[in-house]
Amino acid sequence: MEFGISTFGEVTPDHVPGRAMNAHTRMQELLAEAKLSDEIGLDVFAVGEHHRPDFIISAPEVTLGAIAAVTSQIRLSSSVTVLSSADPVRTFQNFATLDLISSGRAEIMAGRGSFIESFPLFGYHLNDYDELFIEKLDMLTQINNNEILSWKGKYRAPIRERGIYPRPYQDKLPIWLAIGGTPASAARAGRMGLGMTVAILGGMPKQFLNIVQLFRQSGADAGHQPDALPLAINSQMYIAEDSATSANEFWPTYEILMNRVGEERGWSPITRGQFEYLRSPEGPLFVGSVQEVVDKIIYQSKLFNHNRFLAQIIKGELPHDKMLNSIELFGRKVVPAVRRQLQAEL
Repeated sequence: MEFGISTFGEVTPDHVPGRAMNAHTRMQELLAEAKLSDEIGLDVFAVGEHHRPDFIISAPEVTLGAIAAVTSQIRLSSSVTVLSSADPVRTFQNFATLDLISSGRAEIMAGRGSFIESFPLFGYHLNDYDELFIEKLDMLTQINNNEILSWKGKYRAPIRERGIYPRPYQDKLPIWLAIGGTPASAARAGRMGLGMTVAILGGMPKQFLNIVQLFRQSGADAGHQPDALPLAINSQMYIAEDSATSANEFWPTYEILMNRVGEERGWSPITRGQFEYLRSPEGPLFVGSVQEVVDKIIYQSKLFNHNRFLAQIIKGELPHDKMLNSIELFGRKVVPAVRRQLQAEL
């Protein structure tokens, strides 16, 4: 199993036209998180695209290019690239450039996005939400497979016998689909033979088992080897020296984030009791001691048989040294323990 960190780069908004000091500080912290992740041997560092004042990553490729300069081994992925409101040609060019900079460490995790702010920002209509993604994903995969492209769609000008450059250092850029639990998306990933990342941020993980089964069955029906289809689970994580400390330190940040998003979406305010339920042994939150997180990864491995786990970090109001400590506990203690146990069970 591969292990990695994902982040959206949460930040306290500066609300200024320039001299964005909070954003500057958070970006430097993010580079330090990626550098540490590389040093302790994690496999992946992923950054997600948003276009909001409370997140600093609107250009994952640029951020990952900076990370490439301070790391040497770790794979560099978006989590997610909002392909519905992006241009597939430019997306491919940016990630191919990243791949050349990093000597073959770039990946694309494409998705429709859990927020909708990019649609009006780039002049797209929400009524075209699904069609935009399907068409642009088709174009992106064709560019990935072919140096010279002829392509025609509904939402973008056609291309006739044009080369798309630069080409990546790898034979092809790994393309994953990121989903939040939509069956049609899981079936699409399987049919296309793409890797799938399931974001389990709410609800009990076992509720996502049907989605994973649909992904593999759709792949098998399309002629792919289902066991060879890459599958990743992405869940929020915070580790401290003991369970109570991790919960008490992480809860204020988690409460603020969930209630800010919840207010936009009409959710009731989250309670501490709900938080404790979500971090229970079979819940989606990886918030606890080293052993609790080890046990939960093993539990989900038996449930999904996935080959990648991405720990989504949420810094919020947490001191940065505590976030770095959580990453270090994950890489130096959790990951080796999980690998030993999985190997022993073979």
